[in-house]
Amino acid sequence: MKSLFHDNRIANILQFLRKTPEVTVSALASRLGVSERTVRNDIKQINQELQDCAVIDGVQGKYSLRIFQAERFREIFSEMIQADEFLNSSRNRMDYMFGRLMRSDEPLLTDELAYEMNVGRTTLMSDLKKLREEIEDYQLKIIGKTSKGLMLHGTETNIRKYVLNGVYASVYQEYPLDQEIIEEIQKTFSLHSFEKSVRDSFEQFTTLMLDRFLTGHYIGLLPQRYYNLTARAEFAVIDQLVDRFSQILHIRIPIEEKLFVFLPIAGMRTPADIQDMRSIELDDTVRPLMRKILRRVKMEMDITIQSGEFTEEFLYHLMFMMNRLRFHVPLKNPMLEDLREKYPLAYKMAGIAAQVVQEEYQLIVTEDERGYLASYFGVFLTETDLKQEKPFQVAVVCGTGRVTARLVAVQLKKILDSSAQIQLFADEKVNQELLDEFDIVLTTVDLPCSCDRPIIRIHEIFNERELLHKIEKARYWDQIKVPVLDNNWFVMSALLDESRFFVLKEPDNYQSAIDYMVNSLIASGQVDDRFAERLREREQKGTMVFDHSVAIPHSIQYASDKLMLSIGVFPQAVQYGDHDIRVIFLIGLPSQVEADDNLLIRVYDEIISITKDEELLHKIASADSFSALLRVLYRHIGE
Repeated sequence: MKSLFHDNRIANILQFLRKTPEVTVSALASRLGVSERTVRNDIKQINQELQDCAVIDGVQGKYSLRIFQAERFREIFSEMIQADEFLNSSRNRMDYMFGRLMRSDEPLLTDELAYEMNVGRTTLMSDLKKLREEIEDYQLKIIGKTSKGLMLHGTETNIRKYVLNGVYASVYQEYPLDQEIIEEIQKTFSLHSFEKSVRDSFEQFTTLMLDRFLTGHYIGLLPQRYYNLTARAEFAVIDQLVDRFSQILHIRIPIEEKLFVFLPIAGMRTPADIQDMRSIELDDTVRPLMRKILRRVKMEMDITIQSGEFTEEFLYHLMFMMNRLRFHVPLKNPMLEDLREKYPLAYKMAGIAAQVVQEEYQLIVTEDERGYLASYFGVFLTETDLKQEKPFQVAVVCGTGRVTARLVAVQLKKILDSSAQIQLFADEKVNQELLDEFDIVLTTVDLPCSCDRPIIRIHEIFNERELLHKIEKARYWDQIKVPVLDNNWFVMSALLDESRFFVLKEPDNYQSAIDYMVNSLIASGQVDDRFAERLREREQKGTMVFDHSVAIPHSIQYASDKLMLSIGVFPQAVQYGDHDIRVIFLIGLPSQVEADDNLLIRVYDEIISITKDEELLHKIASADSFSALLRVLYRHIGE
């Protein structure tokens, strides 16, 4: 362990000698990464500063610390570490205390800890209280009385789990792994194409294992699921590598410690190289798990995720994720907040996947792991979005010459996918039959003919972001007739009319409100007579109440081949289960829901974005008319 005094080598030497009866100069030099001459000079300096209250004495090449005046020694020692900034934060002090407790074989007095850290008793007790609360989640306790000494109580497995989940960097900074061991790790990992991140994680587990094992803290017998890992082909590689550690250190490292250091291999991130990935055998359980997840997504959201090229990588991700969860291998997700914000629908799907994992295996998917699942669902959705029977075709109509048309085309190429096909026309050369062949028509002039395709009027120089948003809305033209291709972000507003908006003043509960909305929609022919029955059947399979006061009941409707959206708002929230419902987004799906139904995906995205915006949700719930709702559902692109 590197001392928690960073580069304060004087304090490091004293701290080490306070815990060790005797040590050679060569051992100290190796530990500190300096020459033996430097250590001897440091010892001379320390003896001068100790002012005869203590002395570091050397006999036959072995040095030990003798203390004659304990109180004076404590004062001088505190002065030596005073310049160190590490212990100025509560977090670092907690890490220091845990490191001391996990290494101590006898009770530690709080007074001793306080002067080591150069803090008052009140500060130490406050930090100790926070540390006790934090380690409770790992079934660890700090037992004993402050006057008689404190000890860490808990299993070795849980101690290591806590270290790896947060305090490793503080407790094991620059731990002096033997150079021969480092070289063996590098050689083995280079031969077997393990990625650098896996090697870094393996070195952490090895560092922790060797420190604990060599100081008598054995991990002991493990649950049977750990021993099952020995059947994996990759374990043989690690087994041989750890045997070489045993030869270097002249010890015998048991199978349990080998399994511990194998965990970052079993729970690695999916390899970026496709060949490296395929060289690893898939567990038989992951394919059925993936099918269950996709079926649940289909059942709860009516979105079909088709198998594709990315499916194989997702299967490997599930396998490694399940191993990380089973064996408590921590994995931080630096993209978590961005994933939540930018991919709300994918994050919702990841939540459904997490529920399936918990139900099937009684494993809790962490938020970091949910974020990684969301990234895969984001890719699935993007791939679905890009699957088109033909390239997106754009007609550009200009009336001021070829150069102007070219200028428009150059700007378009900056914002459209490279597969999009752009064709330029003079206004006098176009007719309805020609323009109806395109997905969208952009024009700088009044068209000389009518057209059944979405038309966007532009200037020769245009706002690229606003135009991109209008083009995005035009993609849904065949599914909804967007009245105006404006820069309102909400596509769902084009699905609504006054007959599909309900202020729910009279219904006094959630179910009666649903019945009220459905009966009205049946009467106007917007859903079929059995729609309510199918809604109730769907509700029995799983609640359709979403987070943040929102319900999204949905089922198939046979009244039309278009998606139907209706919104109901409660002026006062109604109780339903453990939720206070304010807004109902009622969705009627056409009987033939296509696998690449981009409109449904877009509507889900918009609803989920609303649930994350409490102010917007409150405004929607407070709308007392359809026109008021439309004013609320107007958000400029980029807001």
